[in-house]
Amino acid sequence: MRDFSYHHLRYFWMVAREGGVNAAAKRLHVTQSTVSGLVKQLERDLDRQLFQKRGRNLELTEAGRAVLTYADEIFALGDELAGALGEVGKGRTITLRVGISDMVPKLVSWRLLSPVLELPEAIRLDVIEDKAERLLAELALHHLDLVLIDHAVPPSLGIKAFSHLLAESSLTFCATSKLAVKYRRNFPASLTGAPLLLPGEGSALRRQVDQWLDEEGISPRIVGEFVDSALIKVFGQHGAGIIPVPTLVLEEALKTHDLERLGEVPGITVRFYAISLERRLRHPAVAAIAAAAKAFARR
Repeated sequence: MRDFSYHHLRYFWMVAREGGVNAAAKRLHVTQSTVSGLVKQLERDLDRQLFQKRGRNLELTEAGRAVLTYADEIFALGDELAGALGEVGKGRTITLRVGISDMVPKLVSWRLLSPVLELPEAIRLDVIEDKAERLLAELALHHLDLVLIDHAVPPSLGIKAFSHLLAESSLTFCATSKLAVKYRRNFPASLTGAPLLLPGEGSALRRQVDQWLDEEGISPRIVGEFVDSALIKVFGQHGAGIIPVPTLVLEEALKTHDLERLGEVPGITVRFYAISLERRLRHPAVAAIAAAAKAFARR
């Protein structure tokens, strides 16, 4: 395969997007023969057939679909670059639109997003919280730049998105001093009959905790289930039960909510992902988030 021209790639991209040579030629304000010639030159350079005829229509080959995927990213990045330079040149604020799943603990969200506030560029966070499915739908419509959730995007969801692992952590159970004294000894067997406050059943964390309890033969008394990760800590702070906390934010949780550590849960790893439409995280604020996340040691 020889080196190819990105100019030729743009012509191919336009034909694929517009659905034919004639429509692409009109959009590009050139002749059809020019478009056809440059696309054929790209095929020769890549040593692959990118289109095939189906009656009067052109259809992408398997190779053509692969090339189109990369072309979408290449030209989207070019538009992003032009926009970013324009914003920098004008001294305007760049907005990062982030969706956060309601299953992601608030302290984890803070740890992941706070590096954005330390960037030299003027960047404004536009954050919404919702169910993961609705946030991913908004991402697919380009209404969001990034989604933070507690699991990778399953292929069955039908959304072309990329899952970037940002952080992983063990899990620690915490409680008020009174409960900690009572249940810390002989942990985790001591959790049998103990009052537990757990995330809702839709969360990846809840599924792991349920599986672990079942495997260990531990039967706690579940006194509450919460979708809101902040609310579960408030109930835990007031002695309603023992709560699970990702170890990577354990110190903040203990200090903020006046809790004590019972013990770390063996065999459970909590993971948090950034979901984007890009294979590579290029937005300056998103890149800062990913870079800072690498500093999170697995605890």
